[in-house]
Amino acid sequence: MKTKITVNDLMQTHYVYYLTEPAGKNFRSDFKPELTPRQMLSMGVFGGKYMTDCTEEFPDGWFDNATLCHEKHDPELNYFKINASKPLSYWRKKGWIHEDDPRGWFQWYCRYYLGRRHEDDDRQIGRWIAIKRHVGQIQKNCRKGDLTCRPKQRQVLLHWAYDGRRY
Repeated sequence: MKTKITVNDLMQTHYVYYLTEPAGKNFRSDFKPELTPRQMLSMGVFGGKYMTDCTEEFPDGWFDNATLCHEKHDPELNYFKINASKPLSYWRKKGWIHEDDPRGWFQWYCRYYLGRRHEDDDRQIGRWIAIKRHVGQIQKNCRKGDLTCRPKQRQVLLHWAYDGRRY
């Protein structure tokens, strides 16, 4: 199975990648996200602004109940109603953006979830593993189920496909 995807949006023109795995399957053994891209979008992540111009690339169902705002980043649209994002310029300055995924980790994850495998997979999965430290901080400092405790860290976890409501 090899499906060609051509991307034309505000950040990429004529970018081509291939899906070589079935959607949602055959992830690296140490990469076990708790949320799918569809779940993340419907819960409220990235202030609703993320990827509003590139919905054509992804399955329609992902956006059926998505919490989006085409005009601006609105933290009220996040699940925890708090801003837990840094601007893209910050991520670029840190060198965390791969040119094939100019929107960052979530764009990489969406494409990985669909079945793309890429030279940047190891780095991105390593970054995902590192974010789990926030789970430990919530577990250490909050009563289980107290969603008012450390909402910013919980929102960060949602941005990285960990379910911040579980801890």
